[in-house]
Amino acid sequence: MSQFLAILLAGIGTYLSRAIFVVALAEVRFPPLALRALEYVAPAVMGALIVSMLTSSEGEVLIAAPELAGLSSAALVAWKTRNHIVTLLTGMAVFWTVAAFLNL
Repeated sequence: MSQFLAILLAGIGTYLSRAIFVVALAEVRFPPLALRALEYVAPAVMGALIVSMLTSSEGEVLIAAPELAGLSSAALVAWKTRNHIVTLLTGMAVFWTVAAFLNL
């Protein structure tokens, strides 16, 4: 029961910590410079996720065929569409497909 309570409280805390900013800043108009800086958040997060996925704790690069296929397809889709969601979905779909075929 204590594990369930911990998960429940963590979920509520996470939700409230995000909802506070949405509610508090609903009527605030952001300056153009801040909005321009926010455009770079998604690519920065994507880059951080990719680097953390492809490196070990010792700093070695760990890349195989599924990773290379996923990254290549995601790069192509990002270049053509400039859409972060489509890029992520395409890269993950290619990664999982290639990984599934190689593990048969």
